[in-house]
Amino acid sequence: MLCGSIDEYDRKGEKKRMILFFSGTGNSRHVAMNLALMIGEADAADMGDMIKRGERRNFKSDSPYIFVVPTYGWRMPRRVDDFIRECEFEGCKKAYFILTCGDSIGNAGKYAQKLCCEKGLEFQGCGAIKMPENYIAMFSVPDEETSQRIIASADHALKALANRISGRDKIEESYSAAGALESLIINPLFYKFAVRAKGFRVTDECIGCGSCQDVCPLNNIRMEDGTPKWSDNCTHCMACICRCPKEAIEYKNISVGKRRYYLDDGRYRSRLPSSFYAFPRYSSRVIPLEVISEAASIPTYLRCQGS
Repeated sequence: MLCGSIDEYDRKGEKKRMILFFSGTGNSRHVAMNLALMIGEADAADMGDMIKRGERRNFKSDSPYIFVVPTYGWRMPRRVDDFIRECEFEGCKKAYFILTCGDSIGNAGKYAQKLCCEKGLEFQGCGAIKMPENYIAMFSVPDEETSQRIIASADHALKALANRISGRDKIEESYSAAGALESLIINPLFYKFAVRAKGFRVTDECIGCGSCQDVCPLNNIRMEDGTPKWSDNCTHCMACICRCPKEAIEYKNISVGKRRYYLDDGRYRSRLPSSFYAFPRYSSRVIPLEVISEAASIPTYLRCQGS
């Protein structure tokens, strides 16, 4: 049974929640930030930012941990799995998972549950939030109108999950044979054959600004003579290709002519508690979305960059 409203829990003095998120193009960050507003007081940490800086932490929370992560090949990104394994979690041992996806999360919850067992955490369930497709190395990004509709629906679905988390209720899950095929069989094949950095290249539009290097969570990009070079440590988060201010990065020929997608949640900055440090500290070379987007009539947090 859902327990009361979120506001009621806040008035009762519910202790802060710890939200940990990873996001390449903004979908999971949007969900994490929205969730923080829905459940009230929350501390949040950008796992991608910590991975980039090589940090490993001992987290401590008196309330359940909440992991907000995308799905890559119907499971959490392997690098996020590794990061969670390398960190320690003290205090409350309960853990919720909210996974964003373009279609489905398969049976990703089973692997999140297994990870919890390894870390001594009590798995409280895994919820799926469908967001606009951003994996342009394989698929196409929906148009702006469709993206806005998907995000609005996602925000509505998230509220139900927020109520369960506030009430300390478990998230109900369902697994399927199709999900087993996706998460167990296709996922390893996806990493073996699809997740490669060597397909990325730059066009003559590149201005050497270095934003791709700055936003890569795995430090897989380095600038050489004003040109980005990719190494072999790539997770296909699409941050570099989707956040390039000149759309000068392509993945093989698959991304040519496709819309880029980056969800900027600037609208929430003034409303979040000061403890919520959701924005990665990228260098000043990153050009603000307001400057590079031509869709001035579209709210910043809903803008999809496109040709």
